[in-house]
Amino acid sequence: MRRVIAVPPTLDERGFDLLVEEVTKLEPEGSVLLDARHVRWADPYGMVGLLAVGQVLRGRYEAPPLLQLPDSSEVMSYLGRMEFLTKAAEIFDIPAGVGPRKPVGPSNVLLEITHIRSHQDVHEVIDHVQDRAGTILTEKLNYSWADAVPFSIMLSEVCQNIIEHAESGGWVGIQTYNWARRLGRQVVVIGVVDLGVGFRGSLAREHAARFGDRWDDLTALQAAFLHGVTRFRDPGRGQGLKQIRSRVHRWGGKVSIRSGTARIADVPEWDDSPTTEDGLADFPGSQILIVLPARV
Repeated sequence: MRRVIAVPPTLDERGFDLLVEEVTKLEPEGSVLLDARHVRWADPYGMVGLLAVGQVLRGRYEAPPLLQLPDSSEVMSYLGRMEFLTKAAEIFDIPAGVGPRKPVGPSNVLLEITHIRSHQDVHEVIDHVQDRAGTILTEKLNYSWADAVPFSIMLSEVCQNIIEHAESGGWVGIQTYNWARRLGRQVVVIGVVDLGVGFRGSLAREHAARFGDRWDDLTALQAAFLHGVTRFRDPGRGQGLKQIRSRVHRWGGKVSIRSGTARIADVPEWDDSPTTEDGLADFPGSQILIVLPARV
């Protein structure tokens, strides 16, 4: 029996939550079709999230999940520019002959969807981004050239998290947008996902005992995000997340981390998202969203 799941028309952080809710309801039998025909907008977080969902389904069922691609030619062109289609073909059963689309006009892609499986992958990502980051940050976001260095360091930290903490592979993608109606200025959106042990699993050996019955996904996220708790005993090690939060806050941006059944976020005044959420549909690993707005 084939079960059909409709991919939300807006595939972003909230769209990913809705998709995961439907996936967790599935019985572990038959096959699955993800119907993305009505997708009208997707950001890097939504795209890498969809790949992660596909990977979970691929491990759960005998047959690879089917993916019906968007009807919108504009969305398909965008997915091609982000190289989502190439990565999707490795996970999903998709229509034959569907390949990357050539970009039309100047590209606002800072980093195409990239699979992170090793430290070498991380180095290649940083080398690639450094070539573009200075130009995009200065020309589109009014940042200084000096900001390109901490931007690259921040990106390195979230990618290293996939290798060192998640104990699994993952994906990252970065895109610039003009949030004309929502914010009235340009933004950079970074999406990073993995299917590893998550924050609770990563921190459990060193910290679960002292929290006792209170140890859950949200507690683990709060410990890491707010208090700088790490899986390392050595002082000073594993402080990357704390530094990322500080840097994004200084730039007036948003950072949001979902792991297991919970999410925690540092929310700027231009966003109305809650700072913590619990009781979400369970999903492996961790998913990170970073939004950096243009300086006014």
